[in-house]
Amino acid sequence: MPVTSRQLLNLRIDDLTLSVPLVWSDPADERRIDVHAAVVTRDGGEDLPYLVFLQGGPGSEAPRAFHSPTSPTWLDAALEHHRVVLIDQRGTGSSTPVGDDDLARGTDELVEHLTHLRADSIVRDCEAVREHLGAATWNVLGQSFGGFTTLAYLSTDASSLEHVYFTGGLSAVGRHPDEVYALTYVKQREASEKYYRRFPGHRDAMRRLTDLAADGGVVLPDGEVVSVSRLRSLGMLLGSNDGWQTLWQLLELGPRTNAFRHDLAAALPFNVRNPMYYVLHESSYADGNVTDWSAERTEPDDFRADPTLLTGEHVRREWLDTVPGLRPWKDVALALAKHEWPTIYDADALAASEARGAAAVYVNDLFVPLEYSLETARLLPGVTPWVTSEHEHSGLRSGDVLKRLIDLAHGRRVR
Repeated sequence: MPVTSRQLLNLRIDDLTLSVPLVWSDPADERRIDVHAAVVTRDGGEDLPYLVFLQGGPGSEAPRAFHSPTSPTWLDAALEHHRVVLIDQRGTGSSTPVGDDDLARGTDELVEHLTHLRADSIVRDCEAVREHLGAATWNVLGQSFGGFTTLAYLSTDASSLEHVYFTGGLSAVGRHPDEVYALTYVKQREASEKYYRRFPGHRDAMRRLTDLAADGGVVLPDGEVVSVSRLRSLGMLLGSNDGWQTLWQLLELGPRTNAFRHDLAAALPFNVRNPMYYVLHESSYADGNVTDWSAERTEPDDFRADPTLLTGEHVRREWLDTVPGLRPWKDVALALAKHEWPTIYDADALAASEARGAAAVYVNDLFVPLEYSLETARLLPGVTPWVTSEHEHSGLRSGDVLKRLIDLAHGRRVR
């Protein structure tokens, strides 16, 4: 495939697109999709080893590289030691993206297509890009779902990886999604109570909002009548370093103002820019399971009784009826919830992988629980865990996190 090169200040960006099989496991299946990658090189860094970034999600494309100001924020720390490969995971960005137009294919065909967009297939795409670049090995940085994908990578192709870096991405291995979601509710309860201790008046504000939503009185600019469960999903904001500020500002606004309606629309998670994030989300925790609306089924009784307890990355079936942009995806989402996902991790292979690197494990992570992350870390003795309460799940956005992980992996003193 031809490579298109461009210069952006002191960065050279080489864009390449590969045609790869949709179904890697079946050579007889002739269907193809595109996978796009951008290789970012700083001046003087032409001979540095590659670091491929695996984005969070599922369903989100890689960030685009910029300088002045630097974006993503960790890019300079990466470019100090590497050329950075930004891959749009299959189904996102410029990699044959999945969107509303695909609904015309029909539910059965689209569901079957989506089952081939998991982490195991993303690993095969990465291998195709690595081979295209002529790299015998490379390094991987996995954020959140990107870390899950890195575990899948180590389960099948560890010999291709020089160093691995995880940030909030050491997923549970060999556990049922119900176990994971049950523990995330514990984390959300703690985060909710902590927020209300800090801003006690906001519990009453949230209660008034949920009462208003229950009466159909919270309506977004696109016409969505916000359900109580949708409103409570604002708790996802508490899982990032500064997301609480957005929640605080919302709860200070009058609920019938234009400012509130527009700001609420922008703050709610699971928007329909990337529908895969909603329809495939629970599958990211399925290590040989049927998910069957796991987050919904494992909701504790106190959450059902108290609407001020905020939820996070917990998808709800009812949003397929109440969120205008999700309604067309209803049959697809319902079918995927009944799909039996194959096992994706191999604990024995992970333990035998001799993986080297470092992992940021966040004590207060609302989405990838500390307890299961440490359990997985024990399978990877060559990956140094940095257990920290300095950051939330989004800690990678602080440029110092990646620098620290690289220093840890290479035995350099960390201050």
